[in-house]
Amino acid sequence: MKLHMQILIALGLGIKRNWHIFFGIIAGIIVGIFLHAHTFPLVQTLLTFIGQVFIRLIQMVVIPLVVSAIVIGITSVGDNKQLGKFGSKMVLYYGIITVAAVVIGTVLALIFKPGLGAAPYIAENTAVEVQASVATAMAQQQGNILNIFLGFIPSNPLNALANGNMVAIIVFVVTFAIALAKVGEVNRPIVSFFESVFAATMKITDWIMFLAAPGVFALTASAVSSFGIDIFMSISKYLGVLAVGFLLQLFVVYPLFLKFFSKVNIGILYSAIAEAMMVAFGTASSSATLPLTIACCEKRGISHKISSFVLPLGATLNMDGTALLQTVAVIFLAQAYGVPLTPFLIIQIALLAIIASSTCAGIPGAGLITIALILNGMGLSPEQLVAGFAFLFTIERITDMMRTLVNVTSDAVVVAAIADNENEINYDLLNNPKAYEDIA
Repeated sequence: MKLHMQILIALGLGIKRNWHIFFGIIAGIIVGIFLHAHTFPLVQTLLTFIGQVFIRLIQMVVIPLVVSAIVIGITSVGDNKQLGKFGSKMVLYYGIITVAAVVIGTVLALIFKPGLGAAPYIAENTAVEVQASVATAMAQQQGNILNIFLGFIPSNPLNALANGNMVAIIVFVVTFAIALAKVGEVNRPIVSFFESVFAATMKITDWIMFLAAPGVFALTASAVSSFGIDIFMSISKYLGVLAVGFLLQLFVVYPLFLKFFSKVNIGILYSAIAEAMMVAFGTASSSATLPLTIACCEKRGISHKISSFVLPLGATLNMDGTALLQTVAVIFLAQAYGVPLTPFLIIQIALLAIIASSTCAGIPGAGLITIALILNGMGLSPEQLVAGFAFLFTIERITDMMRTLVNVTSDAVVVAAIADNENEINYDLLNNPKAYEDIA
């Protein structure tokens, strides 16, 4: 049987196992289209409220989960050489996948030219709605690439925790966990505390997942009702290029990656993480999906030592779907405005997309804000920048849903490859669908 058929069958089995979440997505699309045509303010307000409750509940456990998982993961590894081995593989694997995503996005955008003739759809009268967001992003990022990296180091870790600055939190927690691993047995009270925190947050995640279907339904319906079905006609080529790029990542890049770097079957892996993939699509937030991603991987055969170290870092730093989206979006705007795409500018866009995606928060809409870093050096006027952002913001929810699904899947692919390399996968559990019934 051909590989793509194996993947489709695996995804089909995952959907069958989690039909309630899949039904929530489909029903949300249908209800959203209806609400776009017929205004019911009370219903739309209620859907928005339900969706936000679901996201807030699952975001509530993200920081304690990330902190405890990293501390447990690093202290359980213990050996500095082994820790460096895990870390270097993680950086290498994430780098390979992200570069592939940027190359795919660049090639597709240059071949199909989605931005040609799109300028009329970029209505400047809608620019006021997003002008403040763009102005803030440009002010923060203009010419300050070094400052972005400086911001990764928290001057006050407690302040980073309070503000939810995930990159700064991870930098501090990784440093703290390495120190704990070096001090020996005296670390046991602290490590035991974080083991209890991790177990408790995973239990809360299990409770929250009972709300997955209504939560995903409400989020999808609310998003679709805001843009309706008509928007797809005007930007079909742009969305088509993104969809093809994301599908190439899912059905070509990841299978080839696992084939070359591990012996994990891509179909079985996709079936194992089907819940996380669907929730990622519904929430458009890799950070909010992180607890479920960890649960899917750990309860289905990937060791806690690997998943607790790799997945929290990946959910914050590995954004290959975002890099692909940003590359296509920037080239789209350049084509729409007639900006010459010289080889040097194309390379610049690709490199900045990799940097910008790694600084992107794992929350809905964050990918568009960091596009300002890429657009800064392209010579577009402020008016063009704002109008272009206005257009991208009108459809950001649907593109966010697609790119988050890719981001979350790539995290699982990389953690599976590293776990296989280190003999940290229970294949009897991974290959046993009956063991998959304990989530959602």
